[in-house]
Amino acid sequence: MPEFQTMFARQRKWMFFLLSFYVLGWGFTAHQSIFLGLILGTSLSLFNLWLMARKIDKFGQAAAEGRTVRSLGSFSRMATGALAIVITMRYPEQFHLISVVIGLMTSYIVIMIDFFTQNLFLHK
Repeated sequence: MPEFQTMFARQRKWMFFLLSFYVLGWGFTAHQSIFLGLILGTSLSLFNLWLMARKIDKFGQAAAEGRTVRSLGSFSRMATGALAIVITMRYPEQFHLISVVIGLMTSYIVIMIDFFTQNLFLHK
C-alpha cells in the first residue's frame, strides 16, 4: 500500500475513534447537543477527508500520466460545511453550532497531529 493510502487509513482510524468517543459522550452525559454537534461535524469532516484523499489520488495518477486535473474538490468540501451549518440552523435545539464547527475542523486537526507524530517523533 502506498504511503499516502496508509496515511489516510491511519487518519481514518483516528476519526472513527473520535466519533466513538463522541457517541459515548452523547449517550452518557447531559451535554447531548454539544456531542451531537461534534458527531455531525466530525462525520461530515470524515466525508471531506475521504473526498480529499480520493481527489489527491486521482491528481497523483493524472500527474504520473501527464494529464491535468480540473480541481481538488474545494467546492464540494465547502458545500459539505454549508450543509452542516444549514442542518444546525434548522435544528438549533438538537445541535450546538460551535460544536459543529469544531467537528468540521477535526479532520484538519487529525492531519496535523498525524504529520507531527509521523515526522517529528517517529523518524528520529
